[in-house]
Parts: sequence; C-alpha cells; structure tokens
Amino acid sequence: MRCVTAALSALMSVVCAGNQAAAQFSVPVAAPDGAILFARQCGTCHVAAAGGETRQGPNLWGVVGRRAGSVAGFKYGGAFAASGIVWNETTLDAYLTNPQAVVAGSVMAYRQANPDIRARIIAWLKDQH
Repeated sequence: MRCVTAALSALMSVVCAGNQAAAQFSVPVAAPDGAILFARQCGTCHVAAAGGETRQGPNLWGVVGRRAGSVAGFKYGGAFAASGIVWNETTLDAYLTNPQAVVAGSVMAYRQANPDIRARIIAWLKDQH
C-alpha cells in the first residue's frame, strides 16, 4: 500500500508541475469579433450586406439609424412600423435582450442575455452601412 501511495504522490507532483508550466505559457484566446458572432448567431435569419438577400428576417445593412419596419420588400408585422423605433445602440441592445418586450408581437425568437456579445454584434452592425 505504501508503494501505491508513494507512486500516486509522485504522479500528482508531476501532473501539478506540468499544469503550472502550461499555465505560464498559455496564450489567452480572443473572444470572437462582431462579424463572427453575427454570422454564428444571426446569420441564419439575417444578412448585413448592401443589396443582400432577405431571409426570415430583413437585411440588416444600414440598420443603425434606420426606422424599424422600413426595409422595402420585407413583410413586417404591423407592430414594427407602428413602433416608431429608430435603431441605435440602446434600442438594438434592448431588442436583442428581449424582442417581444420591445416590439409586442415580434416573431424573432433569438434572445441574447450576454451584454458583451450584444455589444460586439451591435458595434459590428454600426459599421455596416
């Protein structure tokens, strides 16, 4: 039993030393940028490209500063056009947090609870114009 205990103790020393060495040389992983997050989380339903296609959701090219419910050719529910919302960082943040609370009857199922992810997506959308 003493041999097994000694062997386990020696093994744990090696493992712990290896973990400390690895921690000293680890490279931090950068968080995905807004373009990657948009593609992964929004890209199934939306594009953000000049002249881009309409999918389940409207093209988000130039969304910042645009009145809600105003993309030609996209069929919105009546609540969007009547909302009076102009998309900016604050309104987009609220909408991405809980779409139905911002525009009653919104069919967008996506919700993003993480404020950092929302901020990265919104910052990227601001550059798409």
